[in-house]
Amino acid sequence: MIEAVGLTKRYGDKTAVYNLSFQVRPGAVTGFLGPNGSGKSTTMRMILGLDNPTSGSVTIGGYPYRRLPNAPRQVGALLDAKAVHGGRSARSHLLSLAQLSGIPARRVDEVLGVVGLQEVAKKRSKGFSLGMGQRLGIAAALLGDPQVLLFDEPVNGLDPEGILWVRNLMRALAAEGRTVFVSSHLMSEMALTADHLIVIGRGQLLADMSVKDFISANSADFARVRTPETEPQLREKLSSALTEAGGHVLPEQDGALRVTGLPLPRISDLAHDAGVRLWELSPHQASLEEAYMRMTQGAVDYRSTVDQKAGLQQQLPPGVQPPMPVPGQGQPGWYAPPPPQQGGQPFTMPPAPTGPYDGAAAGAYGAPGAPAANPYAQPAAQVPGAPAAPAPQAQPAVQAPAAPAAAPQQAPAAPPVPGAAPAAAASAPADQTQPEDAR
Repeated sequence: MIEAVGLTKRYGDKTAVYNLSFQVRPGAVTGFLGPNGSGKSTTMRMILGLDNPTSGSVTIGGYPYRRLPNAPRQVGALLDAKAVHGGRSARSHLLSLAQLSGIPARRVDEVLGVVGLQEVAKKRSKGFSLGMGQRLGIAAALLGDPQVLLFDEPVNGLDPEGILWVRNLMRALAAEGRTVFVSSHLMSEMALTADHLIVIGRGQLLADMSVKDFISANSADFARVRTPETEPQLREKLSSALTEAGGHVLPEQDGALRVTGLPLPRISDLAHDAGVRLWELSPHQASLEEAYMRMTQGAVDYRSTVDQKAGLQQQLPPGVQPPMPVPGQGQPGWYAPPPPQQGGQPFTMPPAPTGPYDGAAAGAYGAPGAPAANPYAQPAAQVPGAPAAPAPQAQPAVQAPAAPAAAPQQAPAAPPVPGAAPAAAASAPADQTQPEDAR
């Protein structure tokens, strides 16, 4: 078990962690959450004895980390996946750690198999990808078969299969009675992996409770109600009935109603009594991400601003309309619509361009009004029975004066190109100033 009591750490005038107290119990995956700069990494470094606390204490199994006998056999940690000598192979790196802790060499091959790196065990780690480095760091943490494990962003750089593997590994280790302490910014993964949460903000404890209790305490469930779109008067009628019954009704971007303060059966009864048909009546439960954002919104140090693009906006070409805003875009819970399915109905482009960068409004080099030409398009085949495209009218040739008798004999004219106008200078006398080979 990990126990912190009044843990405080200051770096000069900056207080990274202040009066932090919590317990990480065995048999469960405990998630460690907080915004960037909240003190999560500093707390983990103090747990492992890498930083000395300014005040307070933190122990593992009742002892500070530095007083644990053969600590690598009792505590495994992954704080920085890049903390590896790039010239060593994966096996050599793990073998050196095993020899320092008195761990048999056969354990190295075992953990390489557990993390799936047995095929690259003899390759230098400097050529590893970010995900492979994460796997090597997890292998180092599992090397001593410890009872306490700490992981800082263990799924960073992993593909979906690797993320699923880490999730199952964490839960399997906790099911064996081990203490698993995981720090991550991926709320979706924490919701699926963690049993308990410790949330800090600006170095102070914000929450220490189960995932279920955390979501219930920091979110409000609501019911989503939708009436026929062709009858807007029913929507207003239902909204008035729900408000009179003590509910709180808010309109949404897509025309639905968000109702709080009334259970779903009560909403259904009120709609029936008012004679309003319902197209949708569904419950909405907040996710861990929504609850986390609601709790930590006042503890975020780095906030983004809206890009004003002052002086960088390009004027639209004449006749081009500005793009229409997408309803609901930028609001919480909005996602872009899916692309058209392959093999289904063909995707029809809008008849008019929607912006200055539309392919129909910009030519091959961005010239407004010029049609975009496809350099890879094949010439269209002539359909039998279809009228042929009219050829451009040829301009009448200009009658040139007769050449003098003394003029040298001219070369025969090239055969005319079908559909092209005859050259006006085809019968003109050769220029006497031209070189001999050009006459």
